[in-house]
This record gives sequence, structure tokens and C-alpha cells, in this order.
Amino acid sequence: MDIADEDAPELQTLRQKVEYMLEKTFPGQKMSGRTFSELVKERGGSLSHSYFSNILAGKVTQPSEEILKALGLGFGVDWRFFKEESEVVGDVVAGLRFLAKRRTGEISGIAGRGVTEDGLPPELLEFALSLLAETPEKAPDETPDETPGKTPE
Repeated sequence: MDIADEDAPELQTLRQKVEYMLEKTFPGQKMSGRTFSELVKERGGSLSHSYFSNILAGKVTQPSEEILKALGLGFGVDWRFFKEESEVVGDVVAGLRFLAKRRTGEISGIAGRGVTEDGLPPELLEFALSLLAETPEKAPDETPDETPGKTPE
């Protein structure tokens, strides 16, 4: 199953992309311009709440690269997602869908394919490790006493 192909949303305009990211990044929350502006500031960027509101109103369609970078910081995604003709939109949408499916349990594991003798690329390994860190640990009675790879004494 290709996660990116499932009912791909129409994300052509900056407004559509920001609305999509608000819905997926802060589900069920009402994110005000002030709150988002503070979040961007906490993450090292700068974006005024009024400018953010203007983006949501469709009044801003071609912001500067600095504004796009601030949006990326606020949403925790590659800032290029917000560019007019972005090549990373599909990757970001697929990543968000993957994480949503991971949270709901629709995806329970990951299998590596095509791993070379050099191993996994650092980015993929980092991502896989972050998923493992999110996985709740099993109760002691569910975990075998043996450590994998060791022989019992």
C-alpha cells in the first residue's frame, strides 16, 4: 500500500498547505495566530500573528523564504513544503499519514528493504529509532527473560 496515494489532498496554494498542516499537526485544536507565532518564536523563528492570519485569509500568496522557513519551524516540516511548486509536498503528506497510522496502530512495524552493506542511511536510522522510542514498553510478564542473541547460562 502506498501511503502517499490515498486520497491525496489538493495542496496548491499556501493557504491550502497551511490549513492542511494545522489540521494534521494540531488535530482537534484551535490554533490562533498568536499561539502559532509564539511557537515559531520558541523554535528560533519569527512570524507575526497578523501575517499568519493573512496567510490563512488568503491575502498572502507569495511570502519570502524567511516566512516559509518560519512556517516550517512552526509545523516541524521541511520549509520547502510551503513553496509554490514544492517537490516535497508528497513526502510531507506521506510522512504525516504514516505517523497517523502509526499512532492508531494501523502500522505496527517497519521492515527494511534494499539495505546495502553500508547499512541504513543516517536519516532513516534516526527515524526508525524515534519510532521505537515512542513504542510503549511491554509489561515484565510479557517480556522473555532471555536477551536476544545470548545463550542461556
